[in-house]
Amino acid sequence: MSLSKNKTKVKQLAKRGQLVQKPEDILKSTCLLEFLGLESKASYTETDLEGAIISKIEHFLVEMGKGFLFQGRQIRFTFDGDDFFVDLVLYNRLLQCFVLIDLKIGKIKHQDIGQMQMYVNYYDRYVKTKSEKPTIGIIICKDKSDAVVEITLPKDNKTIFAKEYKLYLPSKTELMKLLSEK
Repeated sequence: MSLSKNKTKVKQLAKRGQLVQKPEDILKSTCLLEFLGLESKASYTETDLEGAIISKIEHFLVEMGKGFLFQGRQIRFTFDGDDFFVDLVLYNRLLQCFVLIDLKIGKIKHQDIGQMQMYVNYYDRYVKTKSEKPTIGIIICKDKSDAVVEITLPKDNKTIFAKEYKLYLPSKTELMKLLSEK
């Protein structure tokens, strides 16, 4: 709670427990991918990141939040003669919807958000059934720019999310420094 920006919400959550009503309720703000064993200073590709996640899929699903099920990786769909590949396709049984994951090893760009919007639109129009809820798209990136996300997406967006990942928790010294800044 000491690192929380909204201590009132944390106290309310502790009293009533977590209610799952919208996508934000099941998603963590940052994914801690320490269990993948990737070195934070080493050079790695999006394919390396994806492969590491697949080899530890159970840990990844737990890290994502509640109710996630794995459907596949590099799921291809063809549209207007072009092939597109969704890095990871999950399903959330609590929200009853597809969850598309796009992995980025760098800073998020507006093009990444536009690409995810196309993937979500495709799934909503051609894959999901009438009984399922709208598809959710999550871009998991090394560096998230709230400003880029905010200006790229419509104000009423409830289906596209950008989440930062960290390969390792901060050291005790780094945590102490963060606490002293507050």
